[in-house]
Parts: sequence; C-alpha cells; structure tokens
Amino acid sequence: MSFSPTLILRHKRENLKKCSLRFLEQRSDMLFFTYPKDPLPDLSSYILLTMDAPLLSYEDQGKGILLIDGTWRYAKVMEEHIPKNPLMLKRSLPPHYQTAYPRRQEDCQDPKRGLASVEALYIAYTLLGRDTTGLLDHYYWKESFFQLNP
Repeated sequence: MSFSPTLILRHKRENLKKCSLRFLEQRSDMLFFTYPKDPLPDLSSYILLTMDAPLLSYEDQGKGILLIDGTWRYAKVMEEHIPKNPLMLKRSLPPHYQTAYPRRQEDCQDPKRGLASVEALYIAYTLLGRDTTGLLDHYYWKESFFQLNP
C-alpha cells in the first residue's frame, strides 16, 4: 500500500544533539518542517499523532503521519498552530507502550506514555504495517525500548 510521506514538524529550538529523529532526515519517506517558519502542505490525508485521541489502528494505514517534534511545552503550542483541516484525523498510540528515553522534563501529562519522537514513529509504523527498517538504528536507547515494549 502506498501512503503519503511522514511529516515531522520540528520546533526551531529543538536540540538536535538530543533529537531522536536526527538521523532520519535523509529518508525519502519523511519530510521535515521547522516550526514556526515552514508552512505545512495540505493535511487532509494525514493523521496527527497526539495523546488524547482515538487509538491508531491498521484501518488508518492509507493516511500519512504528522508528528510534532519538540519539548512537551512547545508541542502543545505547535499543535494549536497546525492549520485546521476537517479531514485530518487525530490518533493516539496504545497506552501500554513506555518510553526508554531518560526524561528530565515534567511537562508531559503522562510521563510513562510520553514517548520519544522516534519511539512514537516506530510504534505508529508498526501498527500501520509499514517498514520500520532503519528507524531505530541510531537511537541510543533502542535495546531498553525493546525490553520495555516486547
């Protein structure tokens, strides 16, 4: 099945040294945009991954993914500024997945569910039946993530 490229909306202040998506920028199935300067394309065929929405399922497989990449505080503001599109769906990931990323922020409403961006992307790709090859190759906490989420 073909699907639209994954869109990553990254905050301009995101620390690229700590960014879990840093090594995915050259992938042909992903497009990176910088918030707030880059306009987003038409989002009518996209799913926004968020925490408070119906669960993502295999039935969503034909849609593209829009992922917000920033601190929890920035992510809330970024989501509010995404152009409203009645055809864009919001979906969440199943709550049993846990992050392996050593979090120091306290902005996340549910810290155990507050996944690193690359973890969320890996889970979304898995649930949608997409190829996950290479997604976690450069993720330092990859093995811990797999141990927490067998």
